[in-house]
Amino acid sequence: MGYRDELEICFRIICCFFAATHLLDGATVLTGARIIDGTGRRPLENGAVVIEANRIVNIGPADTVGRPPGAEIIDLNGKTIIPGLISAHTHLGLCKGIIGPSPENYTRQNVQQQLQQYERYGVLTVMSLGVNKDVLYAWRDEQREGKLDGADIFTADRGLGVQRGAPPFPLFEDQVYRPASVEEAQADVRESATRHPDMIKIWIDDLFGKAPKMTPEIFSAVIEQAHAIVNEAHKNKLRVAAHIFELSDAKALVKAGIDIIAHSVRDKPVDTEFIDSMKTNRVAYIPTLDLDESQYVYAEQPAWMQEPFFTKAVDPALLERWRSPLYAKEMQANPNTAKNKAAAITGQHNVKVLFDAGVTIAFGTDSGALPTRIQGFAEHRELQLLVQAGLSPTAAIVCATKNSAEAIGATDRGTLESGKQADLVVLNGNPLEDIRNTTRIYMIYHHGKRVSEP
Repeated sequence: MGYRDELEICFRIICCFFAATHLLDGATVLTGARIIDGTGRRPLENGAVVIEANRIVNIGPADTVGRPPGAEIIDLNGKTIIPGLISAHTHLGLCKGIIGPSPENYTRQNVQQQLQQYERYGVLTVMSLGVNKDVLYAWRDEQREGKLDGADIFTADRGLGVQRGAPPFPLFEDQVYRPASVEEAQADVRESATRHPDMIKIWIDDLFGKAPKMTPEIFSAVIEQAHAIVNEAHKNKLRVAAHIFELSDAKALVKAGIDIIAHSVRDKPVDTEFIDSMKTNRVAYIPTLDLDESQYVYAEQPAWMQEPFFTKAVDPALLERWRSPLYAKEMQANPNTAKNKAAAITGQHNVKVLFDAGVTIAFGTDSGALPTRIQGFAEHRELQLLVQAGLSPTAAIVCATKNSAEAIGATDRGTLESGKQADLVVLNGNPLEDIRNTTRIYMIYHHGKRVSEP
């Protein structure tokens, strides 16, 4: 082989390298799919999405959207594209497999595995709504530097509860504040704000009459103090979300200026006074329907418990326990089972009433707070429960994408539009025909890169 031949071979190798690099770093065109963009508009049939880097740069009919030179073309004929799901109420690092809430579970490895599970299930952004250790901020920074994969982290810091009350978990002092006075509550919020959270969380719940409840004086002080602080993450007031159960507490919180009701009202039907105040004050409502159902449903052995989409998400020891006759007997004997079933019915009724009245419904599940609330799977079950409550599949998807993005201040995602972050889920079926088709995941793009599916 002569010198010229060697040069030519080297030249060809270099050209191939740069061509491959250009292809990897260039655009991707997903074409031929049905596109449900998360805005509530009618789906676009035979549409195309053009992705460059981590953004959507073009979206529209497949025959009009340009294809950048060197772009990778992926034919998705017969598939459906929806935005990545956004869960505005989750928890990270509390549980581990069959082990319930414990401070020892709050490790980088455990949190990363949970973030990866959310991502595999198409839940690409999560708000960890309280009981977070300060180290979560370091992990959030690692994510933004590309050093930690999985669902994007948003955080409500530690949150504020009461002594011997909610949250009723064994927690370290650096996971939750429990102020005993207005002054302590205000100081706790100010300290929280120095870490630049995305939100503040408070708990107002007497746990079926078994625990003390945060007083109106303290929760009003928390809200007032938070609203006086500029949220460095989003350059506006620091918003506050509240864990509630009872209608009377929800009313008092809205009057005090709360931004988000983070659970369903479950003790009684909502009334006109509450509906009007929610709309007037533009308060978002996260129903977390899966929370109540998950307290008892595994003992009933629904058909979806046999499906791989469920079983792959659950620790094998948990699955074995839930399938045992002993577990069913325990649930039958548990006095809270009837209460949880009643709460589930009331929660479904109330979300439909509020939705029909024009209240903004966001999306969350409280997944990760207990082993029964399965991260990733719970979000798809929540979509099914919203539809079961009477929302259309289109409306349920808007709740889980656009509305949740707005609730947590994530304005760069939630809908499939030019300029938005390229977070999307490709499905094998049409969820507008059957919402269960969101579980038929074909591929997932997160920040414009394809990631693993379940």
